[in-house]
Amino acid sequence: MSKSPDGSTEQRFTTRIGLIMSALGIAVGTGNIWRFPRIAAQNTGDTGAGAFLIAWVIFLFLWSIPLIIAEYASGRKHRSGVIGVFIKGMGERFAWIGSFVAFVPLAITFYYSVVVGWCAYYFIYMATHSLPSTFESAMSIWNSYQTGYWPLITHLGSVGLGALAIWKGVNSIEKVNKVLIPTLLLIVIICVIRAVTLPGAGTGLKYLFSADLKQLGNTRTWIDALTQNAWDTGAGWGLFMTYAAYMKKEHGPVGNAFLTGIGNNTVSILAGIMVFGTVFSILRHEAGITDARILEIMRESGPASTGLTFIWMPQLFNKMFGGGILSVLFFLGLTFAGFSSLIAMLELPTRVLVDAGQKRNRAIILICILVFIFGIPSARSLNFLSNQDFVWGVALMISGALIALMIIKQGANDVRAEINTHESDLRLGRWWNYNIRWFVPSAALVLIIWWLAMSFVPGQWYNPFKEFSFMSCIFQWGIVMILLIIFNKRIARFFT
Repeated sequence: MSKSPDGSTEQRFTTRIGLIMSALGIAVGTGNIWRFPRIAAQNTGDTGAGAFLIAWVIFLFLWSIPLIIAEYASGRKHRSGVIGVFIKGMGERFAWIGSFVAFVPLAITFYYSVVVGWCAYYFIYMATHSLPSTFESAMSIWNSYQTGYWPLITHLGSVGLGALAIWKGVNSIEKVNKVLIPTLLLIVIICVIRAVTLPGAGTGLKYLFSADLKQLGNTRTWIDALTQNAWDTGAGWGLFMTYAAYMKKEHGPVGNAFLTGIGNNTVSILAGIMVFGTVFSILRHEAGITDARILEIMRESGPASTGLTFIWMPQLFNKMFGGGILSVLFFLGLTFAGFSSLIAMLELPTRVLVDAGQKRNRAIILICILVFIFGIPSARSLNFLSNQDFVWGVALMISGALIALMIIKQGANDVRAEINTHESDLRLGRWWNYNIRWFVPSAALVLIIWWLAMSFVPGQWYNPFKEFSFMSCIFQWGIVMILLIIFNKRIARFFT
């Protein structure tokens, strides 16, 4: 690595387009291509999901973009990984907070790499086998995969490819994403064009964009919109903070945050058009299934949205002209989307270890071994994966609130003033202060309380070993936080 102008031994993103492609790689993942359409389907009123889209766009500007700006600004200023940023921004006493923020995406990585492996397997399967024509045959493919050793093999493969992608630092990350993201966007656009040209696809698009404004009075609509936008954009994960350590000084955080957030949500909209158009065309136009039943099918998820993604979509592709090619493209796009996010998830803990004094290559090997070992339970058990998705998915809201807390402690006005010193960037208004100080912490608190309340099951809530129990979250978060607080001083010494 070469010596940077600011005196740190760092690589930098060579171009702004490389930075944007890599940032989109963080944001664009499996959540865009299937989670978004499913959540939209769950929030359709009498006429459609348009009300949900309104709330979702509002949260893009009230939650996601303000947090992405905070991450970009903090990472670029302190030139450190997540823990280092929190120590420099809040003091050594708060090293445990930065450690918790860093641990949350790492815990997600343990099972996310498993899901990326699923996508890769289905891409290869669809490219080498005929499409399933019945529900039973589709289930047989899924069950035979899950009951064998293939989930472990594909999990190992996804971790290994991720290690190769980040091996040479930000330069290799930039090169990979410059190919990965444009290819993904091209695949999505091809699938969208095919979807909207299917007979009867217009009905699905009408359901997606028509607004039943009464839904805006439904609390769940707003909660789901906030949750989905947080997942869509990657805001509050600490991933943008990690990449920002490699930003050049002339790469402004405000403009990049808006480009990243809006670009990501555009991909989600395209995915929604693709899925709603395809599903309604085949199930309504050709099979004669009622709209209500179609929406039920779209709402079925299973662990990591297995319901439609891995069981129904292959059947749907089988019923359309050119479906074989389209299914290959769909699962290739899903694999690329998952892999681009996985790269950032592996880079975050790697950068943390580098900041603590580890050589980069050794740090990558240690992190990948850790991810593979702790991902084995999720590869072997869908119930375990579902639990981890639930527990650490909720924890992302805590991470967002903690990043806002760091900005508040530093002084939101001071941080904004520093951001505005960069003439090449968009000017950041006072609205950002209010968002960081008030909206983000309040929204996180409300969301967490709601999420946990929804998981309350009488007679089970106190059992930490139940899949979706209230206590499962409290138990796992508590263990991690207590350990980090106990070892706070030792953690701080590694980074100072």
